[in-house]
Amino acid sequence: MLDAKVRAFLQRKGIELNNKKIVIGVSGGPDSLALLHYLWRKRQTDQLHLIAAHVDHMFRGEESLAEAQFVREFCEEREIPFEMERINVPEYIQESGKSSQIVARECRYNFFGKIMDKYGADYLALGHHGDDQVETILMRLTRGSSGDARAGIAFVRPFGRGDILRPFLCLSREEIENYCADHGLDPRRDPSNEKGIYSRNRFRKEIIPFLKKENSHVHEHFQRFSEEIQSDEAFLQELTVQKMNKVMEKKDSQEIIINIKEFQAMPIPLQRRGIQLILNYLYKIKPSSLSALHIEKVFLLMNSPHPSGILHFPNGLNIVRSYERCHFSFRLPSIQTYRYDMVGPGKWELPNGNSISFEYTNSSEGISRSNTLLLNRDDVTLPLVIRTREEGDRMTIKGMKGTRKVKDIFIDKKIPLLERKTWPIITDFNGQILWVPGLKESHYSIKQHVHSSYILLTYKTIRDEKS
Repeated sequence: MLDAKVRAFLQRKGIELNNKKIVIGVSGGPDSLALLHYLWRKRQTDQLHLIAAHVDHMFRGEESLAEAQFVREFCEEREIPFEMERINVPEYIQESGKSSQIVARECRYNFFGKIMDKYGADYLALGHHGDDQVETILMRLTRGSSGDARAGIAFVRPFGRGDILRPFLCLSREEIENYCADHGLDPRRDPSNEKGIYSRNRFRKEIIPFLKKENSHVHEHFQRFSEEIQSDEAFLQELTVQKMNKVMEKKDSQEIIINIKEFQAMPIPLQRRGIQLILNYLYKIKPSSLSALHIEKVFLLMNSPHPSGILHFPNGLNIVRSYERCHFSFRLPSIQTYRYDMVGPGKWELPNGNSISFEYTNSSEGISRSNTLLLNRDDVTLPLVIRTREEGDRMTIKGMKGTRKVKDIFIDKKIPLLERKTWPIITDFNGQILWVPGLKESHYSIKQHVHSSYILLTYKTIRDEKS
């Protein structure tokens, strides 16, 4: 029965094991021991080259060492090549600060990868079964996972020089236990699997029995759900990548900038996956605390009536909204203040790549653009000053009475929050603001004289230089 189910499962998934080299991760427990025995029985008919790989995590001293010896003897009796490594996982836990389960998994998979390379193996076969799949999917849904993480354990995925393969995902824990009993196998039992401190054990002991009572084939339905999620996600991910390439204005390993308006024109399912793609790209190691709730926070930020805002995500990732742009970055831009004295003609390059030039001219005709300011040379005391905005800056506006906050001018013109930090302000020798280049000039009036000479200030941006 088990053999027929596994064979049909592999055929349906398009996996052919004939003449393959397979490393089998064997702990000595029922699942991995049954998998090793199952493949060992097929070794001659299918021309399989098997290698058993065992890791002693050194959690339980002599007890875990005895389990390793058990697996070694099991393999020697059946002439299966055996590879083993003792890894001081408790020591790694202290050094890294990570959880015991995460560190044990990392160490175990590193060892498996080395054994695959050593033997030139095609597959790493692991004994995860259908009940493991149910537990994993429920755990991930409970903690708020999104995207293909909800699909649980992948039947096959790339690993090292080959693929990880899980032939027993079609089986229940009971079917594997029955297989062990039928073939006289005496698997070892890890007592940590009974401890309620691990969330997986609580799901195993409390949730799975309830579901089994409702439907004894629940593991098969969850496996089908997993496969549907994976195939749907693969299709939607491809669409998302195509769309995101059009809305991203900047992309590097530390920062991504998207156009919010264009992003919101995408279908909602693609928007969610688009945020997930950004997070997956920027996070080299994804924080365990990251969940679907963080994606919801990004949506709230983008849809907020306020034109600017900031979110602080795990490991120092900042999401900054500024009008129609959303910045995902591990670095918050520093406020780069500057001050330059213009004592005469010249050109001043600003830190943001823009520039302001100073020249004398005898003509005032045809000069009335937002990127220029014309001053009467005789009415101005040098030096003029280029500086960044200061708290409380106010200026008189040409054609208006009273004064206005420079901050309000930036808001009216929808200048992004980050650009305001480095936007140039032009003042006279006494500190009176004459001009906010490209936005507003003061009420300063030019007195026309027959022999007047003028100061012409011209503001050029990087975009102007490229056009």
